[in-house]
Amino acid sequence: MTPLGARLRAMRRERSISLKTMAGALDVSSAYLSALEHGKRGKPTWFLLNRIITYFNVIWDEAEDLQRLAELSDPRVTIDTAGLAPEATEFANRLARDIRRLAPADFIALKTELLKRVR
Repeated sequence: MTPLGARLRAMRRERSISLKTMAGALDVSSAYLSALEHGKRGKPTWFLLNRIITYFNVIWDEAEDLQRLAELSDPRVTIDTAGLAPEATEFANRLARDIRRLAPADFIALKTELLKRVR
C-alpha cells in the first residue's frame, strides 16, 4: 500500500463511502481505485487527484497533503546513482534487495534519519 492509498482508504472509511460509490463518482473503475489504494497502480494523474480532492471537499492544508502523498506514492521507484559515490550505488542496491525484510519500525527509523540529514 502506498501513503496515498492508505490515506484514501482511511478517508473513505471515515465517511462510510464504499469503493464502488467513490469509483463511480470519480468516473473510474472500482478495480482501478482498489489498485490505487493497494499500491498496484502508480500515482494518479493531477486531474484525478484534483477530482479526489473535490470529491472529499477537503480544505487547502489537507489538499496539499494529498498532493504531497501522491508524489511519494509511486510503488515502482527507480534510483539513479550515476555519478554518485560507490556507497550510494551499494546502498540503493542493498535497499532494493532487502526492503521486504525490514519492519515498519525500520522504515520509520531510516526515514527519520534521512530527513535529519537532508534538511
